[in-house]
Amino acid sequence: MAAEKVSLTLEDELLAEARQVVGARGLSGYVNRALRLQLQHDRLAGLLADLERDHGPIGHEVMEEVRQAWPEPRERAARRRSA
Repeated sequence: MAAEKVSLTLEDELLAEARQVVGARGLSGYVNRALRLQLQHDRLAGLLADLERDHGPIGHEVMEEVRQAWPEPRERAARRRSA
């Protein structure tokens, strides 16, 4: 996949923490993955908005059922680490 070099302005604290996680040479890949995830999130939010516009809002009962069926992201991550 083609890549383009760009200049970004980032918060000092975010940059320092990211560098601690991936090192200086892994920063581009880390930011690329974060941007890809954010774009996916934005597309999903747009899809949900379209669905709600066309079909009405999701009922509270359905949302509660989904919350019960799907654990919080932190719980899923903890389970993966302990496995």
